[in-house]
Amino acid sequence: MASSVEDLEAQLLRLDRRFERLDDGTVLVRLAANQPPAALRISGPLLVVQVEIGAVPQDASLHAALFRKLLELNASDLVHAAYALSSDSIVLLAAHEMVNLDPNELEATLADFDLALANHVGLLHGLTAAK
Repeated sequence: MASSVEDLEAQLLRLDRRFERLDDGTVLVRLAANQPPAALRISGPLLVVQVEIGAVPQDASLHAALFRKLLELNASDLVHAAYALSSDSIVLLAAHEMVNLDPNELEATLADFDLALANHVGLLHGLTAAK
């Protein structure tokens, strides 16, 4: 069970996950090689885990195929996370209640992120590129 940033860091240490704490309390966790880190933030009773995948293309003709693929990946490949839109960005996102967060649940979420980044980012970036 975690209730503070310090508790979260202790869980990450037990999981042997490399991380960095920013001044605002955000914890950046290293994921797969050559991939962006996951940002972990405590927001009220929730731990929010997020990685920015890239920008939503400005070309609206690309939206349908991209959004369909995001929904398909949510249904088929992700267990503890989901793709979402945040402003003009595609993000991979998960949220957990801090009171129930244990190391196994945290590791499962981070593993979901590892696999998604390794398997999906190239595909998604291909769908956002203008033809």
